[in-house]
Amino acid sequence: MYSFRNDYSEGAHPKVLKALTETNLEQTCGYGLDPHCARAAELIRTLCAAPEADVHFLVGGTQANLVVIEALTKPYEAVIAAHTGHIHVHETGAVEATGRKVLAVPSPDGKLTPALIESVPELHSNEHQVKPAMVYVSNTTEIGTVYSKAELAALRACCDQHGLLLFLDGARLGSALACSDLTLPDYAALTDAFYIGGTKNGALFGEALVFSRPREDFRWYMKRRGAMLAKGRLLGVQFQALLEDGAFLDAARHANALALRLRDGIAAQGYSLPVESPSNQQFPVLPNETVRRLQELGYEFEIDHAVDGGHTQIRLVTSWATPERAVEDFLRDLASCK
Repeated sequence: MYSFRNDYSEGAHPKVLKALTETNLEQTCGYGLDPHCARAAELIRTLCAAPEADVHFLVGGTQANLVVIEALTKPYEAVIAAHTGHIHVHETGAVEATGRKVLAVPSPDGKLTPALIESVPELHSNEHQVKPAMVYVSNTTEIGTVYSKAELAALRACCDQHGLLLFLDGARLGSALACSDLTLPDYAALTDAFYIGGTKNGALFGEALVFSRPREDFRWYMKRRGAMLAKGRLLGVQFQALLEDGAFLDAARHANALALRLRDGIAAQGYSLPVESPSNQQFPVLPNETVRRLQELGYEFEIDHAVDGGHTQIRLVTSWATPERAVEDFLRDLASCK
């Protein structure tokens, strides 16, 4: 019937496809040194109010995470992350493969706080343990929660106090921008590095990485890790199309709006949603029989975890391309399962 499994099932936003088609026969130099990447990077610096920012384009989130963490830390150093963090639970040890350890901290809402961060350095106080060097956060988080400006500013202050870098995974940054008080200039000012996720918000593929200060050696790390795309202009073209006239935020607003319609419709039928998510990921708890019935009707979604013997928490994700009819059909079919 419809897949709510993720926000990258579809191909690409029509504006992206149009831009790729119109530039298809252009000949440019490779590896991100083309005019399209240059224009996209300048556009991002303008949107971030960060004229000195260093911008790079990578293909995907895991690639961005491992290359950034390797480039900004030493082999004996470690990264602090929430226990739900993507680098800890969903990247097959990619960060550890670079020699860096992930120090996971239990977090009930998927977010880190200064108190949670400060519990780590004191446990790693000498050369017999890895040395914490970076804090990794995601916005939106892996469970749909969102940082506020005050929360991110508090993390920045904590990192400064303890000599830690702050890196923000922005795979779903569009969704976060559409439902919080944080802006692109805030991200540029409050983090050492963050990225604007295209893969999960309308691009065929691609993440735009922003360093608050220039990193002259980063392209060497990219090349060494196979993260430098020969046809790099394809990344620049896509981010130009998404960012020039607001399509990026419009796409995220659409996804969020339909997710909230799902949330409210599910709650109105008496089901609980333990995660308070304002974003495009929703986590209802349903009877196991209802989950089975919805799957039989053709709906696809992720099973998050078993709540008890009779109930399961599932994950529903909407995208820039989710039609309103799909949400209406799901809510109607959910009601029929009672």
